[in-house]
Amino acid sequence: MVFSMNKIRCPLNAAAERHENLPALIADNKVISYGEYEQLVASTAIRLKEAGVAKGERVAIVSGNGWEYPILFFALLRLGAVVCPISPRIPPEAILSLLDKIDCNTVVDPVDRLSTQGSDKLRRIALDTIIKPRESRVDNVPVMIDGDSDRDATIIFTSGSSAHPKAVLHSVGNHHYSALGSNKNIIVQPGDRWLMSLPLYHVGGLGILFRTLLAGASVVIPAYKETIAESIEKHDVTHLSIVSTQLYRLLNDGLGHAQAGQLKAVLLGGSAVPASLITRAHKIGLPLYTSYGLTEMTSQVTTTIPGDSLEHLLTSGKLLAYRNLKLDDDKEIFVKGETLFKGYVDGAVTTLPVDDDGWFRTGDLGRLNSDGYLEVTGRKDNMFISGGENIHPEEIEHALCLLSGVSEAVVVPIEDQEFGFRPVAFIRSREGSRIDKGEIVSYLEQYLPRFKIPVSFYELPDETGQGRIKPDRHYLAKLAEDLKQLLP
Repeated sequence: MVFSMNKIRCPLNAAAERHENLPALIADNKVISYGEYEQLVASTAIRLKEAGVAKGERVAIVSGNGWEYPILFFALLRLGAVVCPISPRIPPEAILSLLDKIDCNTVVDPVDRLSTQGSDKLRRIALDTIIKPRESRVDNVPVMIDGDSDRDATIIFTSGSSAHPKAVLHSVGNHHYSALGSNKNIIVQPGDRWLMSLPLYHVGGLGILFRTLLAGASVVIPAYKETIAESIEKHDVTHLSIVSTQLYRLLNDGLGHAQAGQLKAVLLGGSAVPASLITRAHKIGLPLYTSYGLTEMTSQVTTTIPGDSLEHLLTSGKLLAYRNLKLDDDKEIFVKGETLFKGYVDGAVTTLPVDDDGWFRTGDLGRLNSDGYLEVTGRKDNMFISGGENIHPEEIEHALCLLSGVSEAVVVPIEDQEFGFRPVAFIRSREGSRIDKGEIVSYLEQYLPRFKIPVSFYELPDETGQGRIKPDRHYLAKLAEDLKQLLP
């Protein structure tokens, strides 16, 4: 990669020079080499320019994963446009609200999510008119190849604890240094295959695109409804990025030592992964990397190192290159560095909430152990008060996940006339396990004071929100209130 602190070469253009004939994109019935990838991006950029897309313009992509998505993404970046990925799973009215929030009027919507919306303000660009896979070679493309590190690149909506998604603006340099720091820790090489198991409208999905480009590796885009286990076997996948629920399903799909031995890295993110899941995965030899990250830091901040022990895998790892981290007196995590976002977007205004020294307050709580590994203990804004006592849901969730039959737990508050709020737990149990409330309460009484023991237990729904990687606590809190009304 040729770059300076002020200018970064297009990673695809650089990769196409070094790895022209190696596979870059692998889909169900399609393999696109780096040379072909470069040509498709170049021709798509020309058509986007002819369609009127200008440098600095914000262009939304409303789509699930597909082989065309990376081509469109890098074509827009090459023009100097700002890519705004949006989940197609949210309602059309909500999509329009998000577009209005970021002052975006141009949309590529191949799934016709907005087909019933009659907004005159939107300019729609049809995907099949700008990407033509059988086109002959395009030379001397008059579009931007090199870009300023600080140039606006993407606006990604958060999927964390906030009830209202925040629009996070990233620069070209943010994505570049995020991938560069990750690749210094998790080795990726030409010939490796990283499964696109996260949506491209999340920063974790986009990270896969940049990491593989820097390494000359391949992105594998799974077929619709294809399981991760099926993709690993079908496409000889070597690298995975997954969240807790995906790891749970992968283990339940019967992944064995043979397939585990094929994998070189399994990066876990999204939110805290239950210790029971990490222990199960470690036992069959999965090459795990646990991590802590946030959209505002362009994905990973800390990650465990190759070959870490189970004890270390139960933490969030060590600080990666190009990032800085500190804890204040209240144990809140502060971050900054080359991967720190440019700010939150609200219309034409962008605001970066940092202190005088450039530190960003994450709202997450944690501690650093004696080996320098980060242990994330919870979120300040998840805490609630019950009968005058502070309750951190993550503490209860951790205790629940120590039960052998529990694979995942989320604790939320419900209103209570006497105590103000009381904790309620949503639990996902391992297949074949049956746990009743009495057993859970008896178990929790060994570890927690009475006021921290949930008053109700419900099954954790498979879908806890629209297009989220992390559990949607606001959705679950509302669901808990609704379920309470049904009780006699």
